[in-house]
Amino acid sequence: MSLNEHDLHQILARFAGKRLAVVGDIMIDRYYWGHVNRISPEAPVPVVEVDAEQVRFGGAANVANNIRYLGGTPLLIGLIGDDYAGKSFAEMLRDHGMDAAGLVVDAGRPTTIKTRVIAGGQHVVRVDNESKAECPEHLQQQIVDAVKYRIQQIDAILIEDYNKGVLTKGVIDELLAVAQKYDKIVTVDPKFNHFLDFRGVTLFKPNRREVEEVLGGRLKTDSEVVVAGKKLLELLGAKSVLLTRGEQGMSLCESSGEVTHIHTVADNVQDVSGAGDTVISTLTLALASGVDVRMASRLANCAAGVVVAQVGIVPVSPEQLVHAALQCAEKETAGN
Repeated sequence: MSLNEHDLHQILARFAGKRLAVVGDIMIDRYYWGHVNRISPEAPVPVVEVDAEQVRFGGAANVANNIRYLGGTPLLIGLIGDDYAGKSFAEMLRDHGMDAAGLVVDAGRPTTIKTRVIAGGQHVVRVDNESKAECPEHLQQQIVDAVKYRIQQIDAILIEDYNKGVLTKGVIDELLAVAQKYDKIVTVDPKFNHFLDFRGVTLFKPNRREVEEVLGGRLKTDSEVVVAGKKLLELLGAKSVLLTRGEQGMSLCESSGEVTHIHTVADNVQDVSGAGDTVISTLTLALASGVDVRMASRLANCAAGVVVAQVGIVPVSPEQLVHAALQCAEKETAGN
């Protein structure tokens, strides 16, 4: 990565004030941290004695929080339930300086909560309280309007799909139409249900498992990944596809025919939760700030390396990103 510390700080300075609409599935991540000393007499399961409890942003909310940490201004748009958790989430959003105007209340579903129990640094169990029903038709327009009414002030639209029902085919089509009309950057972190519905976007970021399931076959080698990436470019008419490959890093395929393989920089992987959110948020913010797609992808890869070295879903600070990017540059220089 041919950047020095001054260049990196200049890029991060351009992040400040960039307004990104984050549209997708909102979640609350609840953590119980504790330790295990015995097995339950009621069933052969460990008894976790809780030392601490924490509530964090999850799903699209985690993406928005990552954007905020890096200096951008997120507008989070998605569904919450008409329940205590939804009201608490809206309050938490405002407490962190983020706009809650994009929250749409669906009385027919609970606010999504994912509860993780961690003992001795290891996940013991996860409990999901959620509905995967499609967003009701009368609320779909509210989701779209939250973007339409602010489109002149938005620098990019980030679509975060977890297959929890917010992103219906109708919502996707209308979002892409308004983005095309106003020539806005659109990035997508897809899931299976609407995988091939995101046509004409700026960047499409699937992971290897998703691509294998949609296109069929295993992606083990660089050449197989490139074939899959180019196939997705053809099917979607996207400008770029960034295929994340876990421990093998990422592969960027561009409509120009250029292919860039980016090796992982994670030396000490503790927890991969939230890494994809970090990648898409860093990447989109960089693109909105005028950074070219290859450099934006490398910065996102460095940010992911910071996250996976920690247990739990955590955002990346500008200082951490600069430090990680400089370390990446040193490794690349040493390898040449």
